[in-house]
Amino acid sequence: MANLLGSIMSEITSIKGRGAQKALGNKFAQFNYANHQDWSYENAEEKKTKLFFETPKVVVNKVTSPDVPLEYSINPYQGCEHGCVYCYARNSHEYWGFDAGLGFEQNIIVKQKAPDLLRKKFNSRGWKGAPIMLSGNTDCYQPQERKFKLTQALLKVCYEFKNPVGIITKNRLVLRDIEILKALASKYLVDVVLSINSTNELLIRKLEPRTSAYKQRIATIEILAKENIPVSVLISPIIPGLNAIDIPRILKDTANAGANNSGYTVVRLNGKVGVVFEDWIKKEYPKRANKVLNQIKELHGGNLNDSRFKTRMRGEGPWSKAINEQFKLFHKKYFPNPTEFKLNSSLFKNQFTEKQLSLEF
Repeated sequence: MANLLGSIMSEITSIKGRGAQKALGNKFAQFNYANHQDWSYENAEEKKTKLFFETPKVVVNKVTSPDVPLEYSINPYQGCEHGCVYCYARNSHEYWGFDAGLGFEQNIIVKQKAPDLLRKKFNSRGWKGAPIMLSGNTDCYQPQERKFKLTQALLKVCYEFKNPVGIITKNRLVLRDIEILKALASKYLVDVVLSINSTNELLIRKLEPRTSAYKQRIATIEILAKENIPVSVLISPIIPGLNAIDIPRILKDTANAGANNSGYTVVRLNGKVGVVFEDWIKKEYPKRANKVLNQIKELHGGNLNDSRFKTRMRGEGPWSKAINEQFKLFHKKYFPNPTEFKLNSSLFKNQFTEKQLSLEF
């Protein structure tokens, strides 16, 4: 009996502090994109996080998806130590020559010139002050932000030019920048979204191992709201059979904390993300793995993913309907008068308009 138990435990033992439980191949390896010998990086120790330093020509990306509310995004980092097993951004790491599994969490690309490139963009003749999202791909307040402070510097540039900016994060580190956020908020130039998908701390540690705890995120909302910084909550992703039961409490707790609105998305496991998630759930929750995977497939027409715009974020079928009805019921109960916040683009100034004001922090 003891030998049997030991055998079972050895099969489901997880890699501590990581979401993905194995490395995956890279479909672009044949093009030799994975050779980064010309990059400078820190920490070559095996199984530890390795930092690469990239100097792109631009950092402002045009967003073409109708599912995303803002037209532009900035990603000061590529790859993410948060390690969320469901993260759609894992696939994009292959373009940089890394794998979408452990490679996504262990190889972090740092764009140290991002603030300078943003200033250059704002000073261009064609830029008119459109809202920008931090971040559209990986969390701008992931652990490495404590060291590099790129997000903080980007926010200062946004205030310098009075350019509106939206933030979405799972990390309480956003509170470090409370003063610049207050300055931006005083002119309706910032909107913060806290992403939350479970009240179960054990599940959170398994599902997204290096994010802030549930109680910390609720406290973050409360502090931001008290400082009159617009803050809302995104329940994302909802995974049937795993965290859908948490919808009512998340809505109640975030509303009580002062969030002005809420939304949700359902899980979609595109590309290699499906491989990462399936491996993860079979190791962490072997008894319910097949049930969860089948329910996810029911959301997306028999597949783990649906890439169609306007459908992929909500899914379709009975499970999609059940989730939507539950969300609407409790959203109406706890957010009877939700606030639709609109960022202000009218204050933008650069060298082609008026001499911009500056503020030292």
